[in-house]
Amino acid sequence: MNPLSLRSLRTAAAALIALGLSGCATTMSGAADPIDPLEPVNRATYAFNDAFDRAVMKPVAKLYLMLPDTLRNGIHNVFDNAAYPGTAVNQLLQGKLRLAVEDSMRFAFNSTLGIGGWFDVATGFGLERHEEDFGQTLAVWGVEEGSFINYPLFGPSSIRDTPGIAVAVLTDLVTYVALFPVTLLDLVDTRANLDSAIRLRDESALDPYVFTREAYRQRRNFLIHDGNPPLDDFEEDEEGG
Repeated sequence: MNPLSLRSLRTAAAALIALGLSGCATTMSGAADPIDPLEPVNRATYAFNDAFDRAVMKPVAKLYLMLPDTLRNGIHNVFDNAAYPGTAVNQLLQGKLRLAVEDSMRFAFNSTLGIGGWFDVATGFGLERHEEDFGQTLAVWGVEEGSFINYPLFGPSSIRDTPGIAVAVLTDLVTYVALFPVTLLDLVDTRANLDSAIRLRDESALDPYVFTREAYRQRRNFLIHDGNPPLDDFEEDEEGG
């Protein structure tokens, strides 16, 4: 699995955690969604990914979680920092010049004073972490979401987010290390950080596939609008009622 898979998994994890306390996705399993015309294929892919995770990734992640929190947090911070240039690049592509400069400074401070990103010193300097990728950039440019796609090993995506695969690879410094153990460690660290979200999904969702799909889509909408997505019709009806 290449470094982009890790970014996709992290996005899915954030989605599951963000929506974990809401039952919205668990109640939709009986309704066909026009955004998912490839649902039979996507469900088969989801089943494959889930089986692979249970057989391979989950046991390894359990062992990894036995490491001290300080060590795991440092490792996670290094990989997160290595992927951070992509955020600065996409801030620039979206015309957010001030944020592009700030995120470049955040990367520089954490890479130097933070010892390769092991320590997050930039936040202490008032340089907050942001999350931008090429799929969000395309949305800002007016590209529609398109059909939902569940890729083998890569997980949830969409027509609009698919080109971001190449961009994420090119802007992730792990790509240029070209050492299998480093990439493998990144993957294991990501799966370990997914553990609570996956357990939440499995325990609370009537249809885990639909839960994952809707969580991913709603999280993407949240990120595209910088944390302030417009109310959809369902939310407006609820507020009006």
